[in-house]
Amino acid sequence: MAGAGLFAAGIISALVHQPAVGEVLRWAGIAALLALPLRKPSLLLWTLVAMLAGIELGIDAPHIAAHARLPGDLFLRLIRMIVAPLLFATITTGIAGHSELRSVGRIAIKSLIYFEVVTTLGLIIGVVAMNLSGAGWGVPIPAGLASAPSTAQPQTGEQIVLNLVPENIAQAVAQNQILQVAVFSILFGSALALLPEQKRSPLLTLLQSLADVMFQLTRIVMYLAPLAAGAAIAYTVGSTGTGTLLSLARLVITYYVAIATFVLLVFIPILAIFRIPIAKFLRAISEPAAIGFATTSSEAALPLAMERTEEFGVPRWIVSFVIPTGYSFNMTGGSLYLSMGAIFVAQTAGIHLSFGRLCTMLLVLMATSKGIAGVSRGSLVVLLATASAINLPVAPVLLILGVDALMDMGRTTMNVVGNCMAAAVIAKTEGALTA
Repeated sequence: MAGAGLFAAGIISALVHQPAVGEVLRWAGIAALLALPLRKPSLLLWTLVAMLAGIELGIDAPHIAAHARLPGDLFLRLIRMIVAPLLFATITTGIAGHSELRSVGRIAIKSLIYFEVVTTLGLIIGVVAMNLSGAGWGVPIPAGLASAPSTAQPQTGEQIVLNLVPENIAQAVAQNQILQVAVFSILFGSALALLPEQKRSPLLTLLQSLADVMFQLTRIVMYLAPLAAGAAIAYTVGSTGTGTLLSLARLVITYYVAIATFVLLVFIPILAIFRIPIAKFLRAISEPAAIGFATTSSEAALPLAMERTEEFGVPRWIVSFVIPTGYSFNMTGGSLYLSMGAIFVAQTAGIHLSFGRLCTMLLVLMATSKGIAGVSRGSLVVLLATASAINLPVAPVLLILGVDALMDMGRTTMNVVGNCMAAAVIAKTEGALTA
């Protein structure tokens, strides 16, 4: 409480034009907050304190913070090193080791229906939120962006289906195509399950050991998470700055209000309907959510999210199928972002969208938002494609780049939480949740 009070006093001091006093108070508050993780060590607490320190470093020493990418980049490389073998081992052992071959198709259908319903609700809430706030009206378009061309092309249905299957598994691993690795693992696990027990058992034992090693390696790598989180936040604040964000602050605020609304109107009711213990679930996914928020990478949170979801009571074979699949089909945070971004583009350009045009936009987003996992700034690519598809100017999309990093924090957190929750819901419908 003392640390929070000092940090709040530091913010107030800065607002009343006492920057030096504010800086001292904020650092004193961070130092006091260190008592929490020191007294009760926790990855979540260390990460939150590191994030506050990173924000402060980005504000006070932006020239230093702008070069603080190394810990975050190193952390992401280590996570990418883990993801492919972890997915391969857990999916294969989950299917072949528990004879769940017949259940895979049923789980796939349930998952896709759930993903489509939840992401569509996200698109609708995003549209409503932007129309209520009007965050795009009156935002000027810089002259340099007025003639910016659109080079993005939406994926066709055939391309999405084709991209599910790896042409070369080594290439899929090298390019970190999570969904392709998952599809190969499902096929491999299914083939392994069809073998006689005496032929299946040796390889199954080896893969189970591989899965255990990967989870242990994840725990080791997570010791770097607080430092990586703090450095990532510091870099974002230091390189982006705060003055240039003021004109788009209304969009950022609207986005986070929409996230809170989505949680209250969609996430919590779903947990209540399926009788999933809300408090226990939130405790289980708090650490991967915090890592996703700080690093703006769902991939960075993937191994820990799988581990915590399994500890929550979801069987490994469901976790290892639903969560990786959700990376392409259950972009809950991304769906809010995309619909709000499209409305922002129209408002900035002074265009009032009719109901029919809104419906067309939602249908386009429902199709183009699938299969964007693993693409850097994939949501912006989809947004550019959608703007072109419904005859909106693309220049305002580039304005969002100024605050995309801030919005990406909430977007990634929602994606991580949404995928963990999807696994819990599917497990509940199968009668396999032990929470």
